[in-house]
Amino acid sequence: MKNSTFTTRPVRLLATSVAALATAAVLAACGATDDGATSGSEQAGSSQQAAESTRSATPSDVLASTAWETTGAVDQDGKDVPLEDENVSTFVGWAYFDGGGTFTMYNLDDSPKMQGDWTVTEDGKTRHIVAKDEAGEVMFERDSDIVTLTEDEFTYRVFPDENDKSVYFDIVHTPTDHAEPTS
Repeated sequence: MKNSTFTTRPVRLLATSVAALATAAVLAACGATDDGATSGSEQAGSSQQAAESTRSATPSDVLASTAWETTGAVDQDGKDVPLEDENVSTFVGWAYFDGGGTFTMYNLDDSPKMQGDWTVTEDGKTRHIVAKDEAGEVMFERDSDIVTLTEDEFTYRVFPDENDKSVYFDIVHTPTDHAEPTS
């Protein structure tokens, strides 16, 4: 009997060790640790993946990634401009850019503002919109210089007088979870 105990204990110990290592490997692969902390190398890997994901996103992808709310306006001197100001009020509202190249915009009271088609240049410097009526007829087209386009902010510049580039307003938008109004 001593021989059978001696030969089965190492096998049990080995089997238990292998099972423990396998469990640890599965937990590590799932990102779990004993204390819930993430190691520096895991954090670096996650940060690198996030950076690569952001790098691969085009400016159009970024614009279409979320709904946008107008949250501010700034003049050429860097001074805040109230959203009710006549120079910026027509640009205030909710904006929804879909990945297929169409958009809808609403006033902050959820009333329809405009709809149509949109593009952003590959370099992310200009947004072009083609506003259309309900029948799909073009009402107007507008190019806007993009000042900032990140996952956290979309700001474009408007000029009250297209012939005077010294006076402008930057219209600031931030992501929102405001559901697109239904017509």
